[in-house]
Amino acid sequence: MRVLMFGWEFPPHISGGLGTACKGIVEALGMRGDTSLVFVAPKVFGDEHSANTTFAGADQYAQTHKRILNRNIRIILPKPKEQQPQISDINGLIKYTSESDKLIYIETASYLHPYLQPGQIEQILLRKNISPDTVYINTRGQLVTIENGRPKIIKVSVEDTMDTNRPVKFEFTGRYTSDIFTETGLFARIGGKIARQHDFNVIHAHDWLTYEAGIAAKKATGKPLVVHVHATEYDRSGATPNPQVFAIEKDGMEQADAVITVSNHTRDIVIDKYGIDPDKVFAIYNGVDFKPDRRKYKKPEGEKLITFLGRITYQKGPRYFIEAAYKVLKQTNNVRFVMAGNGDMFAQMVTAAARLGIADKFHFTDFLNHDEVRHLLAVSDIYVMPSVSEPFGIAPLEAARCKVPVIISKQSGVSEVLKHAIKVDYNDVDAIADAIHALVEYPALSKHIVKAAYNEVRHLKWDECAKQISSIYNSVCHNKNTEI
Repeated sequence: MRVLMFGWEFPPHISGGLGTACKGIVEALGMRGDTSLVFVAPKVFGDEHSANTTFAGADQYAQTHKRILNRNIRIILPKPKEQQPQISDINGLIKYTSESDKLIYIETASYLHPYLQPGQIEQILLRKNISPDTVYINTRGQLVTIENGRPKIIKVSVEDTMDTNRPVKFEFTGRYTSDIFTETGLFARIGGKIARQHDFNVIHAHDWLTYEAGIAAKKATGKPLVVHVHATEYDRSGATPNPQVFAIEKDGMEQADAVITVSNHTRDIVIDKYGIDPDKVFAIYNGVDFKPDRRKYKKPEGEKLITFLGRITYQKGPRYFIEAAYKVLKQTNNVRFVMAGNGDMFAQMVTAAARLGIADKFHFTDFLNHDEVRHLLAVSDIYVMPSVSEPFGIAPLEAARCKVPVIISKQSGVSEVLKHAIKVDYNDVDAIADAIHALVEYPALSKHIVKAAYNEVRHLKWDECAKQISSIYNSVCHNKNTEI
C-alpha cells in the first residue's frame, strides 16, 4: 500500500497534538512492512525521519507565484480627525494630511498586503474602467458605484492590489498564523501538483488545514481520499464555529471516501453537525508512545505539583483550572499549580490568577517542547484536563504513562478509553477542586489510580491504530477498484 499523506506539522517541529498524532500514525504504518508513505507538509526542515516514509515540503515545490489567491477584501476607512468631516468618497480620502491617515486598511483572508494608498485604489478602479469620481465606500467597507441608476458593489481582490506580472515569493510556515487561509489555499494548489508526481494508492489528509490539498490530489488523480478528523470547529469554537473553517471541514468530509474520527464523541459531531453519512465515518482511537524514558527526574519535595498542559484557548478550559486552583488553595497550602502552553487566552489567564490572588502559587511556562513536556509530567503529582470539548486528548495518556493520576472532563474522547481517571464535567469547578484535594490528601487513592491507568495505557498502542487505518485504506481502494 502506497500512501500520499498530507499533514500540517511533524515532530520535532510541532505546535500541538496534531503533529504528535501524525508521527504515531506514520511510524506505525511505516513499520508494517507492506506500507510506504509520502508525507507532505507546508514546510520540511530536513530532520523529520520515519521508516518507509519520504517527506516532501510544499515550500520545495513552489517558491514564487505570479498570482495569489483571489480573495475578496473589505476596505476599512481610517478614523477621521475630530476636526474633519466624515469622508466616504475616494477623492476625499486623498485630502488627509498625515501619511498614516492616507493608509487604507484592507481586511482579507490574507494579510500579505494589509495597507493601500488611496492612489492605489484609484489605479485599481481605472484598470476596471470605473471612474473614481463615481465611487463611494458604504458602511460595510465595500466599494460601490452607480450603474443604470442603481448601486453596484465593485469586487476587489488581493490580486487587484498586486503587480501580477512580477512573481511574488510566498514563504510557507506550517504554523497557525493570521495568513492561514492563504497558506492552506496555496498548499491545496501545490497538493494537486505533488499528487501528479508520485505513484500511490490512497490519499490521507489530517485535519481541516489539509482537506483542500487532499481534495485537489483526488481531483488530479482520481485516487480515493481518507480525511482524518482530529478536531472540529465545534470543538475549537463552541456553538459559533468560524463559517469558513466549517465550510472547508464539511466539504472535505463530503468529498472523502472515508472519514476517520479520533473518538465516538467526535464521530457523533461529524454525523450530527456536518450531516455526514454514518456508514463512511469510523472512530479509531489514538495511541501513546510507550518507549521508555531512561532519564531520571527528581520530584521536588514538599508541595504537590498540579499541572495543566495544552493550548490556552477556550476549548481546553483553562479558566476552570484556575478557578479550581483558587478553591483548592482555600483548603490547603501544600500545592503549586503550573499552566504549560500558550494560546489566545494566555494573557487573560495570567491576569485571572493575579486577580484571584494566587499568582505566588501559579506558574506559566509558555510552549514546551517534547523533552520539556516529558520532564514536567515526570515531576507532576496530578494532571488536569478540563476541556470544554476534546476530540481525544493524548496528553492524559502521556501523563498516565509517567505514572501521574489524571483528572479529565467527561466531554473528552479519551474518557472513552481511559477508565482509571477521575472524570468530571468541564465546568464543575467544585468537582475539579474536590478531585485535586482528594488526590493530594489521600495518597492511597492516587497510587491506585496511577497503577491501574498505567496498565491501561500500555495496551493503547499506535500499532492497533495503524492496523485499523490500513483496513480502511484497503476498503476504499477496493471500492474504487484501485490497484494495490
